[in-house]
Amino acid sequence: MLTLADAIEALTNFRPLAVTVITEAVIDSRQVIPGSLFVAIPGEQVDGHDFIAEAFKRGASFALIQRDIDESFRTFDLRSFSSAESFLGHDLTPPLCLRVENTVTALQQIARYWRRKLDLRVIGITGSVGKSTTKEMATEVLSTRYRTLKSPGNLNNEIGLPLTVLRLSSGHQRAVLEMGFYVPGEIAFLCDIALPQVGVVTNVGTVHAERAGSQEAIARGKAELVQALPPAPEGVAILNFDDPWVRKMEEKTKARVFFYGLSPEAHLWADHVVGLGLDGIRFRLHYAGETLHVKIPLIGRHSVHTALRAAAVGLAEGMNWQEILEGLMQGHTQLRLAAVRSETGALLLDDTYNASPESMLAALNLLDELDGRKVAVLGDMLELGPYERGGHEMVGLRAAQVANVLLTLGERAHIFAEAARRAGMKKSSIMEFDDFDPLVQWLKANLTKDDAVLIKGSHGLRMDRITSLLEVRS
Repeated sequence: MLTLADAIEALTNFRPLAVTVITEAVIDSRQVIPGSLFVAIPGEQVDGHDFIAEAFKRGASFALIQRDIDESFRTFDLRSFSSAESFLGHDLTPPLCLRVENTVTALQQIARYWRRKLDLRVIGITGSVGKSTTKEMATEVLSTRYRTLKSPGNLNNEIGLPLTVLRLSSGHQRAVLEMGFYVPGEIAFLCDIALPQVGVVTNVGTVHAERAGSQEAIARGKAELVQALPPAPEGVAILNFDDPWVRKMEEKTKARVFFYGLSPEAHLWADHVVGLGLDGIRFRLHYAGETLHVKIPLIGRHSVHTALRAAAVGLAEGMNWQEILEGLMQGHTQLRLAAVRSETGALLLDDTYNASPESMLAALNLLDELDGRKVAVLGDMLELGPYERGGHEMVGLRAAQVANVLLTLGERAHIFAEAARRAGMKKSSIMEFDDFDPLVQWLKANLTKDDAVLIKGSHGLRMDRITSLLEVRS
């Protein structure tokens, strides 16, 4: 396991005689467990340095700091040490603060050092939609054979990924790490820390286009993962054949390319995909002349791509079909879509974690598979940049085909309504709301036990509150 000596050597290139084990690294004092390294990060709203006492109280052994703090805390200034002899005579027992120039940079340095000491294979996952469910299902598959660590939650950035890497130990055989993209160079930076041998790209959508600039820029950013992979046979790039942007990434990697998709031209492909509503999906898998009939508990026809990605990871890691299918059947990966009942008996599909045109269309396709009156409650999609109007119009057109009733929330969501009316949806079936409360009141007054209700919008709208106000109380 990671020790204080490892952390100091990572930061100074000199190794002291300090064998205290670091159980894990955290940036939130509430998450401290005995033996933790607490990383004090100054933020816009909260400064981690103000919680050092709380971290030590909860059992942290060490704290990384970058500014002067209360003199009652013992502090070891790593900035002034230039040789192994510099550590002689210094008390390195916990609790102890380690002074560095920048705590985030120090965290990244330690993670980079620690990854290089471990002998394991890392699977990196990126894409506009489906990263987290792919991470979860790939982990389910790999865990049937290998001791596997995954990124918890959505720790997929320059802070979250290093925290995950520092949870690795010599006992782990595989790690599945989600990699987010906001600006050019970010994924390349994360790959320099994590050293992935396998890279999975789900798709290139329009989410975050406001920051990235264009879909072309998003594609370049995602391609940084496959560019960072080692050459074949060690490196494997698992690419979505059905997405033209992702398919073209074949030209940017020296790794072995493994295509998945719904086309027979892919190495691993599926057909006869049938949505079974909340009972999952059924489809046929084809690989190397072999055909398998599969039924898994993932919800929505679009989930076939998640299953294909996870199966591809298993194949890349030398697993057999029995192990892969066992992992696919686990069904623990439906992370963000919650199905609950309202007090009137309506089925509520809460898919409010975030929203992009791609994920909106997938959610509407799921709604289309269900019985009863279909009610779509759709909120603004944020950060689409130049794709804002086109993305909302595309979703509105599909909503007109699927939903019996359409309710919109937010300024941009009026575009859903405009497009739905153009597509022939009755005006009386469309309600537009600018405020949260009237929308909730309409739902409370009008939903029945025969309704299936999709609730979806960008996380910034906090549409999860709708579900919490409507669902039946036990």
